Amino acid sequence: MEQMVRNRKMKRIMENDMNSTIGRTDLWKAIDLYVSSFEKILYEEDTTFMEGMKEKCLAHDDIRKYQFWEWTQGVGLYGFWKLYKEQGRKECLEKLLAYYDARLADGLPAKNVNTTAPMLTLSFLAEDQKREDYAKVCREWAEWIMESFPRTREGGFQHMTSDSLNNQQLWDDTLFMTVLFLANMGRIEGEKSWKEEAEYQFLLHLKYLADRRSGLWYHGWSFEENSNFAQALWGRGNCWITAAIPEFLEISHCEGSVRRMLEEALKRQAEALTGYQDADGMWHTLIDDPQSYPEASATCGFGYGMLKGVHMGILEEGCRSSALKAIAPILSCTDETGVLHQVSYGTAVGRDLDFYRSIPLKPMPYGQALAMLFLAEAMKDMD
Repeated sequence: MEQMVRNRKMKRIMENDMNSTIGRTDLWKAIDLYVSSFEKILYEEDTTFMEGMKEKCLAHDDIRKYQFWEWTQGVGLYGFWKLYKEQGRKECLEKLLAYYDARLADGLPAKNVNTTAPMLTLSFLAEDQKREDYAKVCREWAEWIMESFPRTREGGFQHMTSDSLNNQQLWDDTLFMTVLFLANMGRIEGEKSWKEEAEYQFLLHLKYLADRRSGLWYHGWSFEENSNFAQALWGRGNCWITAAIPEFLEISHCEGSVRRMLEEALKRQAEALTGYQDADGMWHTLIDDPQSYPEASATCGFGYGMLKGVHMGILEEGCRSSALKAIAPILSCTDETGVLHQVSYGTAVGRDLDFYRSIPLKPMPYGQALAMLFLAEAMKDMD
């Protein structure tokens, strides 16, 4: 598989010296490009996923409802939300409202881990815009999570998706796709049980997915097999953790032993990540395998989470330089229309490491969002 995007249309800001200075203007222009191209990718039909849904849709409902309401869109929408709140980009708010109004009018798909992902942004919008119609939907989904979500042993959120039950399995993706939403609704509604459930899910996933030797996280855990499958230290799966822990701590305001456990887990993971970063600033799709291809969405997620951790006072200064080192290669993976390349396609849990090495590359909404989050956070370090 091609290891780096060769057709790079956007002129590299740093042709020869990866340590050359990149300023706020450069990042602002790049974010402008990501914003301008976002809807194109947001509404691009995922033919591979939709073809599979014809046979595998668990809910047996109208699969057209899943076309633009999945985790891929959910992460992308969150990136847009953060740009609106932190940079005052009104065009992001307008596009978000148009998206949610259209989807709610069409009707939402069945509830699962991945279809919950767009609810995180919807919950913030409901609060920000004082939209009771949005809030009503959010409360319905939060109540479903608490009362009806499929559970593993020890009460974990089973990683049920639109097309797979994944019986008795915990995946690291779940924390970003579902648990952040529940935590935010607990904050908004003042529901202590929702907040405590979100805390428990973070701790349970930490128990079964964190690799004690490296501090990195495995992609999944099976209670049926008592194993971490291929023991893959998968890049994007780890980046969900790097991004989710600071987000969760900011949303939930949890304190005491829970906060301490999560902060220490993030520190350990970030320390490991700095040791595996390539000389050019990228990380590989299998973090500990330099022969696997460098991957842009994970790199952006690591950069974002590490910078946010530094800004929150959780991570040490060394993480800042490691994260900023990733800016140049991410810009070089971005074409002149603002599309981020070198992004691995949606990835199920693999039974062997070659599965991860062969995941195809394809621009995706979550790649765009993670790039926006990363560069927007990096702007805070530039005068």
